[in-house]
Amino acid sequence: MARRDGSAGSTEGVPEEPERSPAGPPHTPEPLRSAPGFLVRRLHQAYAAAWLRHVDTALTGPQFAVMSAISAYPRVDQGSLAACVALDRSTMADVCRRLEDRSLIRRDTAPADGRRKLLTLTSQGETLLDDVSRRVSRLNLRLMNCSDESGEIESLLATLDRLSERWERVADEDAV
Repeated sequence: MARRDGSAGSTEGVPEEPERSPAGPPHTPEPLRSAPGFLVRRLHQAYAAAWLRHVDTALTGPQFAVMSAISAYPRVDQGSLAACVALDRSTMADVCRRLEDRSLIRRDTAPADGRRKLLTLTSQGETLLDDVSRRVSRLNLRLMNCSDESGEIESLLATLDRLSERWERVADEDAV
């Protein structure tokens, strides 16, 4: 039998070439295609790429989440907001510092507790959030590929929210 390099000889012990799609790389192996974590990571990578192309190259998803939450809860303290937007406290502090450096938010010291920082959008931040929110809405509709007249998006988002809560509980559990 011919070897991969075209010479004659045994192919014993030489792995078979992976099945390739007609246009290129190997197909994703079934164990990965049935692994929720792999699929979530794949979705996240695609979303991050779509965000950069269709939404904003200067405002990140976490920054958008923080600004959206500040808009919903003006003068909320930074620590409380971290849990609301699923960021750890150190990441939250970094995101807020970057937004403050760009004059998109204001961090004021809480009168009753000098350690707490109360967050507010600046007028520049409100303008940017309005603009980016419109682009995010358009991207979400494109990603979901429907107008949501049937409630399909709402149902899927509710399922994803429940999954997120379950996965967060599992992540917080002690290892076996």
